[in-house]
Amino acid sequence: MAPTVMIDGFNLNLDKGTGIATYARNLSYEIHNLGLRSEVLYGTRAAPGMHPLLKEIAFFDAHVGKTPRWLEIWRAIQSSLTSPMGVKASRVPITGAVIATTYRSRLPYYDQIWNAPNLYNKADDMFRTYSRFIKVNGVKTPDIMHWTYPLPVRMPGAANIYTLHDLVPLRLPFTTLDVKRRYFKLMQRIVRKADHIVTVSETSRNDIINLLGCPERKVSNTYQSVEIPAVYANKTPEVVKREVEGAFGLPYKNYFLFYGSIEPKKNIGRIIEAYLASKVEGPLVIVGAQAWRSEEELRLVNETTNRYLEQIGNVTLLRDRIRQFDYAPFPLLVSLIKGAKALVFPSLYEGFGLPVLEGMLLGTPVITSTEGATLEVAGDAAFMVNPYDARALADAFVEIDRNEGLRDRLSTAGVKQAALFSPEKYRERLADVYARYTPKNTFSPRPQPIEPNERGNDAGPSDTNAGDTVSGGADSGDASSSETAA
Repeated sequence: MAPTVMIDGFNLNLDKGTGIATYARNLSYEIHNLGLRSEVLYGTRAAPGMHPLLKEIAFFDAHVGKTPRWLEIWRAIQSSLTSPMGVKASRVPITGAVIATTYRSRLPYYDQIWNAPNLYNKADDMFRTYSRFIKVNGVKTPDIMHWTYPLPVRMPGAANIYTLHDLVPLRLPFTTLDVKRRYFKLMQRIVRKADHIVTVSETSRNDIINLLGCPERKVSNTYQSVEIPAVYANKTPEVVKREVEGAFGLPYKNYFLFYGSIEPKKNIGRIIEAYLASKVEGPLVIVGAQAWRSEEELRLVNETTNRYLEQIGNVTLLRDRIRQFDYAPFPLLVSLIKGAKALVFPSLYEGFGLPVLEGMLLGTPVITSTEGATLEVAGDAAFMVNPYDARALADAFVEIDRNEGLRDRLSTAGVKQAALFSPEKYRERLADVYARYTPKNTFSPRPQPIEPNERGNDAGPSDTNAGDTVSGGADSGDASSSETAA
Protein backbone atom coordinates (compact mmCIF):
# COMPACT_ATOMS: atom_id res chain seq x y z
CA MET A 1 0.00 0.00 0.00
CA ALA A 2 1.24 3.49 -0.82
CA PRO A 3 2.44 5.69 2.05
CA THR A 4 -0.15 8.05 3.51
CA VAL A 5 0.12 11.82 3.79
CA MET A 6 -2.54 13.53 5.88
CA ILE A 7 -3.12 17.29 5.74
CA ASP A 8 -5.17 19.51 8.02
CA GLY A 9 -8.51 20.93 6.90
CA PHE A 10 -8.17 24.06 9.04
CA ASN A 11 -8.37 26.59 6.20
CA LEU A 12 -10.36 24.29 3.93
CA ASN A 13 -13.20 24.61 6.40
CA LEU A 14 -13.36 28.41 6.25
CA ASP A 15 -16.50 29.88 4.72
CA LYS A 16 -14.41 32.19 2.55
CA GLY A 17 -11.45 31.02 0.57
CA THR A 18 -7.91 32.06 1.41
CA GLY A 19 -4.55 31.73 -0.25
CA ILE A 20 -3.72 29.03 2.28
CA ALA A 21 -6.93 27.19 1.40
CA THR A 22 -5.70 27.29 -2.19
CA TYR A 23 -2.37 25.90 -1.07
CA ALA A 24 -3.95 23.08 0.95
CA ARG A 25 -6.35 22.09 -1.81
CA ASN A 26 -3.64 22.00 -4.47
CA LEU A 27 -1.37 20.10 -2.09
CA SER A 28 -4.00 17.38 -1.64
CA TYR A 29 -4.06 16.83 -5.40
CA GLU A 30 -0.30 16.73 -5.70
CA ILE A 31 -0.10 14.18 -2.89
CA HIS A 32 -2.41 12.00 -4.97
CA ASN A 33 -0.47 12.72 -8.15
CA LEU A 34 2.73 11.57 -6.44
CA GLY A 35 1.14 8.16 -5.95
CA LEU A 36 0.55 8.70 -2.23
CA ARG A 37 -2.62 8.18 -0.24
CA SER A 38 -4.23 11.55 0.55
CA GLU A 39 -6.18 12.02 3.79
CA VAL A 40 -7.60 15.19 5.38
CA LEU A 41 -8.17 16.02 9.05
CA TYR A 42 -10.95 18.53 9.77
CA GLY A 43 -11.85 20.04 13.12
CA THR A 44 -15.53 20.92 12.71
CA ARG A 45 -18.41 20.40 15.13
CA ALA A 46 -19.45 16.88 16.03
CA ALA A 47 -22.53 15.40 14.36
CA PRO A 48 -25.76 15.62 16.41
CA GLY A 49 -26.22 11.86 16.22
CA MET A 50 -24.48 8.51 15.80
CA HIS A 51 -26.03 7.47 12.48
CA PRO A 52 -23.52 7.53 9.59
CA LEU A 53 -25.91 9.53 7.40
CA LEU A 54 -26.17 12.26 10.05
CA LYS A 55 -22.37 12.37 10.23
CA GLU A 56 -22.18 12.81 6.47
CA ILE A 57 -24.86 15.51 6.50
CA ALA A 58 -23.16 17.33 9.39
CA PHE A 59 -19.92 17.51 7.43
CA PHE A 60 -21.64 19.54 4.72
CA ASP A 61 -24.27 21.42 6.72
CA ALA A 62 -23.92 23.00 10.16
CA HIS A 63 -27.72 23.24 10.45
CA VAL A 64 -28.23 19.52 10.74
CA GLY A 65 -29.79 19.92 14.19
CA LYS A 66 -29.09 20.20 17.89
CA THR A 67 -27.20 17.43 19.63
CA PRO A 68 -29.33 15.56 22.20
CA ARG A 69 -28.43 16.33 25.78
CA TRP A 70 -27.56 12.74 26.60
CA LEU A 71 -25.09 12.63 23.69
CA GLU A 72 -23.48 15.91 24.77
CA ILE A 73 -22.98 14.47 28.27
CA TRP A 74 -21.59 11.21 26.89
CA ARG A 75 -19.12 13.06 24.66
CA ALA A 76 -18.10 15.35 27.53
CA ILE A 77 -17.32 12.29 29.67
CA GLN A 78 -15.33 10.72 26.84
CA SER A 79 -13.43 13.96 26.30
CA SER A 80 -12.54 14.34 29.97
CA LEU A 81 -11.30 10.74 30.15
CA THR A 82 -9.22 10.93 26.98
CA SER A 83 -8.08 14.57 27.11
CA PRO A 84 -4.63 13.70 28.50
CA MET A 85 -4.11 11.59 25.39
CA GLY A 86 -5.35 14.29 23.01
CA VAL A 87 -8.37 14.81 20.80
CA LYS A 88 -9.90 11.76 19.18
CA ALA A 89 -10.66 11.84 15.46
CA SER A 90 -13.13 9.62 13.64
CA ARG A 91 -13.84 8.83 10.03
CA VAL A 92 -16.34 10.95 8.13
CA PRO A 93 -18.44 8.63 5.94
CA ILE A 94 -18.61 10.23 2.48
CA THR A 95 -20.85 7.81 0.62
CA GLY A 96 -22.43 10.06 -1.98
CA ALA A 97 -25.77 10.07 -0.17
CA VAL A 98 -25.40 13.85 0.19
CA ILE A 99 -25.37 15.52 -3.21
CA ALA A 100 -22.22 17.56 -2.70
CA THR A 101 -21.87 19.19 -6.11
CA THR A 102 -22.26 22.63 -4.53
CA TYR A 103 -19.18 21.97 -2.39
CA ARG A 104 -16.94 20.47 -5.05
CA SER A 105 -14.98 23.71 -5.29
CA ARG A 106 -14.22 23.64 -1.56
CA LEU A 107 -13.19 20.02 -1.20
CA PRO A 108 -9.63 18.73 -1.49
CA TYR A 109 -8.68 15.44 -3.08
CA TYR A 110 -9.09 12.75 -0.45
CA ASP A 111 -8.94 9.01 0.01
CA GLN A 112 -10.30 9.43 3.55
CA ILE A 113 -11.68 12.34 5.54
CA TRP A 114 -11.37 12.50 9.34
CA ASN A 115 -12.90 14.88 11.85
CA ALA A 116 -11.70 15.69 15.36
CA PRO A 117 -14.49 17.86 16.83
CA ASN A 118 -13.38 21.42 17.56
CA LEU A 119 -9.75 20.34 17.26
CA TYR A 120 -8.31 23.66 16.21
CA ASN A 121 -10.22 25.72 18.77
CA LYS A 122 -9.11 23.32 21.49
CA ALA A 123 -5.52 23.49 20.23
CA ASP A 124 -5.57 27.28 20.34
CA ASP A 125 -6.98 27.26 23.87
CA MET A 126 -4.39 24.76 25.07
CA PHE A 127 -1.48 26.68 23.64
CA ARG A 128 -2.78 29.98 24.98
CA THR A 129 -3.24 28.52 28.46
CA TYR A 130 -0.44 25.97 28.79
CA SER A 131 1.91 26.70 25.85
CA ARG A 132 1.51 23.04 24.85
CA PHE A 133 0.66 21.34 21.57
CA ILE A 134 -2.46 19.19 21.47
CA LYS A 135 -2.22 15.62 20.17
CA VAL A 136 -4.56 13.83 17.78
CA ASN A 137 -5.44 10.18 18.23
CA GLY A 138 -8.01 7.74 16.91
CA VAL A 139 -6.70 7.72 13.35
CA LYS A 140 -4.59 5.18 11.57
CA THR A 141 -1.26 6.96 11.89
CA PRO A 142 -0.11 8.36 8.55
CA ASP A 143 3.50 8.29 7.41
CA ILE A 144 3.47 12.08 7.17
CA MET A 145 1.23 14.65 8.84
CA HIS A 146 1.54 17.85 6.82
CA TRP A 147 0.15 20.86 8.66
CA THR A 148 -0.54 23.54 6.03
CA TYR A 149 -0.72 26.33 8.62
CA PRO A 150 1.19 27.02 11.86
CA LEU A 151 -1.03 25.12 14.29
CA PRO A 152 -0.16 23.94 17.83
CA VAL A 153 -1.07 20.34 16.99
CA ARG A 154 0.96 17.15 16.58
CA MET A 155 0.23 13.68 15.25
CA PRO A 156 2.12 11.12 17.41
CA GLY A 157 3.98 8.49 15.42
CA ALA A 158 3.98 10.45 12.14
CA ALA A 159 6.59 12.71 10.63
CA ASN A 160 5.14 16.14 11.39
CA ILE A 161 5.82 18.68 8.64
CA TYR A 162 4.64 22.28 9.00
CA THR A 163 4.25 24.84 6.24
CA LEU A 164 5.16 28.37 7.32
CA HIS A 165 4.05 30.60 4.46
CA ASP A 166 5.53 33.83 5.77
CA LEU A 167 6.46 35.71 8.92
CA VAL A 168 4.48 38.86 8.15
CA PRO A 169 3.38 39.33 11.82
CA LEU A 170 7.09 39.67 12.67
CA ARG A 171 8.26 41.55 9.58
CA LEU A 172 5.26 43.91 9.32
CA PRO A 173 3.68 43.62 12.78
CA PHE A 174 1.43 46.67 12.32
CA THR A 175 -0.42 44.99 9.44
CA THR A 176 -1.87 42.06 11.38
CA LEU A 177 -4.01 41.46 14.47
CA ASP A 178 -1.89 38.59 15.81
CA VAL A 179 -0.73 38.81 19.41
CA LYS A 180 2.93 39.03 18.47
CA ARG A 181 4.40 37.52 21.62
CA ARG A 182 2.22 34.41 21.37
CA TYR A 183 2.78 34.19 17.61
CA PHE A 184 6.56 34.35 18.07
CA LYS A 185 6.42 31.67 20.77
CA LEU A 186 4.33 29.40 18.53
CA MET A 187 6.71 29.83 15.58
CA GLN A 188 9.70 29.03 17.77
CA ARG A 189 7.95 25.97 19.19
CA ILE A 190 7.03 24.70 15.72
CA VAL A 191 10.61 25.07 14.51
CA ARG A 192 11.78 23.08 17.54
CA LYS A 193 9.15 20.31 17.39
CA ALA A 194 8.73 19.86 13.63
CA ASP A 195 10.43 17.06 11.79
CA HIS A 196 10.67 19.44 8.86
CA ILE A 197 9.55 22.93 7.80
CA VAL A 198 8.24 23.68 4.33
CA THR A 199 7.87 27.18 2.95
CA VAL A 200 6.93 28.77 -0.37
CA SER A 201 9.74 31.16 -1.30
CA GLU A 202 13.39 31.88 -0.63
CA THR A 203 12.25 35.12 1.00
CA SER A 204 10.25 33.21 3.59
CA ARG A 205 12.96 30.57 3.99
CA ASN A 206 15.52 33.24 4.84
CA ASP A 207 13.10 34.84 7.31
CA ILE A 208 12.52 31.49 9.03
CA ILE A 209 16.26 30.86 9.33
CA ASN A 210 17.19 34.39 10.40
CA LEU A 211 14.29 35.29 12.71
CA LEU A 212 13.48 31.89 14.22
CA GLY A 213 16.95 30.34 14.26
CA CYS A 214 15.83 27.35 12.21
CA PRO A 215 18.72 25.17 10.95
CA GLU A 216 19.05 25.51 7.18
CA ARG A 217 18.82 21.76 6.67
CA LYS A 218 15.45 21.68 8.41
CA VAL A 219 13.57 24.05 6.08
CA SER A 220 12.81 23.50 2.39
CA ASN A 221 11.35 25.87 -0.17
CA THR A 222 8.95 24.07 -2.49
CA TYR A 223 7.44 27.25 -3.96
CA GLN A 224 3.82 26.91 -5.13
CA SER A 225 2.19 26.03 -8.40
CA VAL A 226 -0.87 27.41 -10.10
CA GLU A 227 -3.37 25.51 -12.22
CA ILE A 228 -6.38 27.15 -13.81
CA PRO A 229 -8.74 24.77 -15.60
CA ALA A 230 -8.38 24.99 -19.37
CA VAL A 231 -12.11 25.56 -19.80
CA TYR A 232 -11.62 28.93 -18.06
CA ALA A 233 -8.02 29.76 -18.88
CA ASN A 234 -8.59 29.29 -22.63
CA LYS A 235 -11.68 31.46 -22.98
CA THR A 236 -11.63 33.38 -26.23
CA PRO A 237 -11.32 37.18 -26.20
CA GLU A 238 -14.92 37.37 -27.44
CA VAL A 239 -16.21 35.37 -24.47
CA VAL A 240 -14.10 37.34 -21.97
CA LYS A 241 -15.29 40.64 -23.47
CA ARG A 242 -18.92 39.58 -23.25
CA GLU A 243 -18.56 38.45 -19.64
CA VAL A 244 -16.74 41.49 -18.24
CA GLU A 245 -19.05 43.87 -20.06
CA GLY A 246 -22.23 41.96 -19.28
CA ALA A 247 -21.55 40.97 -15.67
CA PHE A 248 -19.61 44.01 -14.46
CA GLY A 249 -20.19 46.78 -17.00
CA LEU A 250 -16.44 47.09 -17.56
CA PRO A 251 -14.64 48.10 -20.77
CA TYR A 252 -12.69 45.14 -22.12
CA LYS A 253 -8.90 45.67 -21.84
CA ASN A 254 -9.41 49.14 -20.43
CA TYR A 255 -9.48 48.71 -16.66
CA PHE A 256 -6.94 47.96 -13.92
CA LEU A 257 -7.65 45.10 -11.50
CA PHE A 258 -6.79 44.30 -7.92
CA TYR A 259 -8.22 41.22 -6.22
CA GLY A 260 -7.62 40.15 -2.66
CA SER A 261 -8.59 41.04 0.86
CA ILE A 262 -8.74 44.74 1.65
CA GLU A 263 -6.26 45.03 4.51
CA PRO A 264 -3.10 47.06 5.25
CA LYS A 265 -0.62 44.53 3.86
CA LYS A 266 -2.23 44.70 0.43
CA ASN A 267 -1.48 48.42 0.09
CA ILE A 268 -4.92 49.35 -1.23
CA GLY A 269 -4.65 52.91 0.06
CA ARG A 270 -1.60 53.67 -2.06
CA ILE A 271 -3.08 51.86 -5.06
CA ILE A 272 -6.09 54.18 -4.91
CA GLU A 273 -3.94 57.26 -4.30
CA ALA A 274 -1.69 56.41 -7.26
CA TYR A 275 -4.57 55.56 -9.54
CA LEU A 276 -6.38 58.84 -8.86
CA ALA A 277 -3.14 60.79 -9.34
CA SER A 278 -2.41 59.05 -12.66
CA LYS A 279 -5.61 60.28 -14.34
CA VAL A 280 -5.75 57.21 -16.57
CA GLU A 281 -9.15 56.81 -18.20
CA GLY A 282 -10.03 53.20 -17.47
CA PRO A 283 -11.56 52.35 -14.07
CA LEU A 284 -9.77 50.71 -11.17
CA VAL A 285 -11.59 47.52 -10.17
CA ILE A 286 -11.18 46.16 -6.62
CA VAL A 287 -12.53 42.68 -5.98
CA GLY A 288 -12.44 41.41 -2.42
CA ALA A 289 -14.04 41.55 0.99
CA GLN A 290 -13.24 44.31 3.44
CA ALA A 291 -11.03 43.10 6.27
CA TRP A 292 -9.24 44.70 9.20
CA ARG A 293 -8.71 48.48 8.85
CA SER A 294 -10.27 48.47 5.40
CA GLU A 295 -11.93 51.82 6.11
CA GLU A 296 -8.51 53.45 6.33
CA GLU A 297 -7.40 51.82 3.09
CA LEU A 298 -10.53 53.06 1.28
CA ARG A 299 -10.60 56.55 2.76
CA LEU A 300 -9.94 58.25 -0.62
CA VAL A 301 -12.96 56.60 -2.21
CA ASN A 302 -15.81 59.10 -1.92
CA GLU A 303 -18.26 60.87 -4.20
CA THR A 304 -15.96 63.85 -4.70
CA THR A 305 -13.00 61.82 -5.95
CA ASN A 306 -14.82 58.88 -7.47
CA ARG A 307 -17.99 59.97 -9.25
CA TYR A 308 -18.19 61.48 -12.74
CA LEU A 309 -20.80 61.97 -15.45
CA GLU A 310 -20.54 60.25 -18.82
CA GLN A 311 -22.61 61.29 -21.82
CA ILE A 312 -23.60 58.48 -24.18
CA GLY A 313 -25.81 59.90 -26.92
CA ASN A 314 -28.72 61.57 -25.21
CA VAL A 315 -28.18 59.62 -21.98
CA THR A 316 -26.13 60.93 -19.04
CA LEU A 317 -24.74 58.21 -16.80
CA LEU A 318 -23.24 58.49 -13.32
CA ARG A 319 -20.02 56.47 -13.23
CA ASP A 320 -17.51 55.42 -10.57
CA ARG A 321 -13.81 55.66 -11.37
CA ILE A 322 -13.18 53.00 -8.76
CA ARG A 323 -15.49 49.99 -8.88
CA GLN A 324 -15.72 47.67 -5.88
CA PHE A 325 -17.09 44.13 -5.86
CA ASP A 326 -17.15 41.98 -2.73
CA TYR A 327 -17.56 38.79 -4.68
CA ALA A 328 -16.73 37.31 -8.07
CA PRO A 329 -17.65 33.72 -9.02
CA PHE A 330 -14.63 31.74 -10.11
CA PRO A 331 -15.33 31.66 -13.88
CA LEU A 332 -15.96 35.41 -13.90
CA LEU A 333 -12.88 36.12 -11.80
CA VAL A 334 -10.79 34.44 -14.48
CA SER A 335 -12.47 36.62 -17.09
CA LEU A 336 -11.83 39.73 -14.98
CA ILE A 337 -8.12 38.93 -14.97
CA LYS A 338 -7.96 38.07 -18.66
CA GLY A 339 -9.97 41.17 -19.59
CA ALA A 340 -7.89 43.63 -17.56
CA LYS A 341 -5.34 46.02 -19.02
CA ALA A 342 -3.15 45.10 -16.04
CA LEU A 343 -3.26 43.37 -12.69
CA VAL A 344 -2.12 45.64 -9.84
CA PHE A 345 -0.62 43.91 -6.78
CA PRO A 346 2.05 46.12 -5.10
CA SER A 347 1.75 44.42 -1.70
CA LEU A 348 3.95 45.57 1.17
CA TYR A 349 5.11 42.01 1.87
CA GLU A 350 4.14 38.55 0.68
CA GLY A 351 5.38 35.06 1.38
CA PHE A 352 4.62 34.21 -2.25
CA GLY A 353 1.99 36.30 -4.03
CA LEU A 354 -0.34 33.96 -5.95
CA PRO A 355 -2.23 36.74 -7.80
CA VAL A 356 1.05 37.74 -9.44
CA LEU A 357 1.57 34.21 -10.71
CA GLU A 358 -2.07 33.82 -11.75
CA GLY A 359 -2.02 37.08 -13.69
CA MET A 360 1.16 36.12 -15.53
CA LEU A 361 -0.19 32.65 -16.32
CA LEU A 362 -3.27 34.21 -17.93
CA GLY A 363 -1.17 36.60 -20.00
CA THR A 364 -2.20 39.78 -18.17
CA PRO A 365 0.51 42.41 -17.54
CA VAL A 366 1.32 42.70 -13.83
CA ILE A 367 2.35 45.65 -11.69
CA THR A 368 3.84 44.39 -8.44
CA SER A 369 6.17 45.10 -5.56
CA THR A 370 9.93 45.09 -5.13
CA GLU A 371 9.41 43.99 -1.51
CA GLY A 372 8.93 40.46 -0.20
CA ALA A 373 8.58 37.40 -2.40
CA THR A 374 6.71 39.04 -5.30
CA LEU A 375 10.03 40.16 -6.81
CA GLU A 376 11.20 36.58 -6.59
CA VAL A 377 8.05 35.23 -8.23
CA ALA A 378 7.76 37.86 -10.97
CA GLY A 379 11.40 37.95 -12.02
CA ASP A 380 11.74 40.44 -14.87
CA ALA A 381 8.27 39.62 -16.23
CA ALA A 382 6.35 42.34 -14.35
CA PHE A 383 6.46 46.10 -13.87
CA MET A 384 8.18 46.40 -10.48
CA VAL A 385 7.58 49.36 -8.16
CA ASN A 386 8.52 50.43 -4.66
CA PRO A 387 5.22 49.78 -2.84
CA TYR A 388 5.80 52.74 -0.51
CA ASP A 389 6.22 55.21 -3.40
CA ALA A 390 2.78 56.34 -4.58
CA ARG A 391 4.34 58.55 -7.25
CA ALA A 392 6.22 55.62 -8.77
CA LEU A 393 3.04 53.56 -8.71
CA ALA A 394 1.14 56.37 -10.46
CA ASP A 395 3.85 56.43 -13.14
CA ALA A 396 3.39 52.68 -13.55
CA PHE A 397 -0.34 53.17 -14.20
CA VAL A 398 0.46 55.79 -16.85
CA GLU A 399 3.20 53.77 -18.53
CA ILE A 400 1.14 50.59 -18.72
CA ASP A 401 -1.88 52.56 -19.94
CA ARG A 402 -0.03 54.30 -22.77
CA ASN A 403 2.56 51.75 -23.85
CA GLU A 404 1.01 48.91 -25.82
CA GLY A 405 4.43 47.48 -26.65
CA LEU A 406 5.26 47.22 -22.95
CA ARG A 407 1.97 45.46 -22.26
CA ASP A 408 2.68 42.95 -25.03
CA ARG A 409 6.19 42.29 -23.72
CA LEU A 410 5.01 41.77 -20.14
CA SER A 411 2.20 39.50 -21.32
CA THR A 412 4.60 37.25 -23.22
CA ALA A 413 7.27 37.29 -20.52
CA GLY A 414 4.70 36.59 -17.81
CA VAL A 415 3.53 33.36 -19.40
CA LYS A 416 7.14 32.15 -19.64
CA GLN A 417 7.87 33.13 -16.03
CA ALA A 418 4.74 31.36 -14.80
CA ALA A 419 6.01 28.13 -16.40
CA LEU A 420 8.80 28.08 -13.81
CA PHE A 421 6.12 27.39 -11.19
CA SER A 422 4.39 24.58 -13.05
CA PRO A 423 2.67 21.72 -11.21
CA GLU A 424 5.37 19.36 -12.49
CA LYS A 425 8.16 21.39 -10.91
CA TYR A 426 6.20 21.78 -7.68
CA ARG A 427 5.60 18.03 -7.60
CA GLU A 428 9.32 17.34 -7.92
CA ARG A 429 10.20 19.66 -5.03
CA LEU A 430 7.45 18.17 -2.88
CA ALA A 431 8.61 14.63 -3.65
CA ASP A 432 12.13 15.50 -2.49
CA VAL A 433 10.75 16.45 0.93
CA TYR A 434 8.36 13.52 1.31
CA ALA A 435 10.97 10.96 0.22
CA ARG A 436 12.91 11.68 3.42
CA TYR A 437 10.02 10.44 5.56
CA THR A 438 8.65 7.48 3.59
CA PRO A 439 10.17 4.07 2.86
CA LYS A 440 12.47 4.12 -0.17
CA ASN A 441 10.87 3.43 -3.56
CA THR A 442 7.35 3.14 -2.11
CA PHE A 443 5.79 5.84 -4.25
CA SER A 444 6.16 7.34 -7.69
CA PRO A 445 4.24 10.02 -9.63
CA ARG A 446 1.13 8.83 -11.43
CA PRO A 447 1.50 8.70 -15.23
CA GLN A 448 -1.60 10.88 -15.72
CA PRO A 449 -1.86 13.47 -12.95
CA ILE A 450 -5.28 14.96 -12.34
CA GLU A 451 -5.93 18.67 -12.04
CA PRO A 452 -7.99 20.25 -9.25
CA ASN A 453 -10.88 20.80 -11.66
CA GLU A 454 -11.22 17.10 -12.47
CA ARG A 455 -13.45 14.76 -10.50
CA GLY A 456 -10.99 13.14 -8.15
CA ASN A 457 -13.35 11.23 -5.82
CA ASP A 458 -16.68 9.56 -6.38
CA ALA A 459 -18.15 11.62 -3.58
CA GLY A 460 -17.16 15.02 -4.69
CA PRO A 461 -13.85 16.78 -5.20
CA SER A 462 -13.08 18.96 -6.95
CA ASP A 463 -13.39 22.08 -8.97
CA THR A 464 -10.82 24.81 -8.69
CA ASN A 465 -11.42 28.27 -7.36
CA ALA A 466 -10.20 30.80 -4.94
CA GLY A 467 -10.72 33.03 -2.04
CA ASP A 468 -8.81 35.90 -3.35
CA THR A 469 -6.92 33.71 -5.73
CA VAL A 470 -7.95 32.06 -8.94
CA SER A 471 -6.37 28.68 -8.45
CA GLY A 472 -8.22 27.65 -5.32
CA GLY A 473 -10.65 28.76 -2.62
CA ALA A 474 -14.25 28.54 -1.61
CA ASP A 475 -17.64 28.67 -3.20
CA SER A 476 -16.70 29.01 -6.81
CA GLY A 477 -13.88 31.39 -6.31
CA ASP A 478 -14.94 34.15 -3.99
CA ALA A 479 -12.39 36.89 -4.33
CA SER A 480 -12.57 37.74 -0.70
CA SER A 481 -10.26 36.67 2.01
CA SER A 482 -7.09 36.79 3.95
CA GLU A 483 -3.62 35.61 2.92
CA THR A 484 -5.05 36.28 -0.46
CA ALA A 485 -3.13 34.31 -2.73
CA ALA A 486 -0.11 35.25 -0.93
